[in-house]
Amino acid sequence: MKLLGWWLLLVAALRLASVWFGFFDIWALRTAVYSQTTMTEVHGRTFGIWTLLTCTLCCLCAFNLENKPLYLATFLSFVFAFGHFFSEYLIFGTMALGNLATVSVFAGTSAIWMLLQWNSHQPVKSKDV
Repeated sequence: MKLLGWWLLLVAALRLASVWFGFFDIWALRTAVYSQTTMTEVHGRTFGIWTLLTCTLCCLCAFNLENKPLYLATFLSFVFAFGHFFSEYLIFGTMALGNLATVSVFAGTSAIWMLLQWNSHQPVKSKDV
């Protein structure tokens, strides 16, 4: 497995912790992410299911880096996540800067890495002789 695939699996594993927090420990999620606002259990579960979907994308993409539609969907999930968290900090004020920095490390690193390796996981076509 390529290094990007291992990175995506690591990110997926970390996202599973957020899924747990979203469904079963909303106060930990509030402290770790949305520390500047109140949250309900419904908010936590919504965050949890979104994060479970992105976790699934990471796992699938890690084993199928050559699959362009899946690669694109996974890449966009990082772009959307970063956009969401950035707007929560800058526009809505529901995140502290430290929390934004933490999620930005993973979303930003992943998006940039995937962008830099955009076409490098395609199977090599052999010439017919």
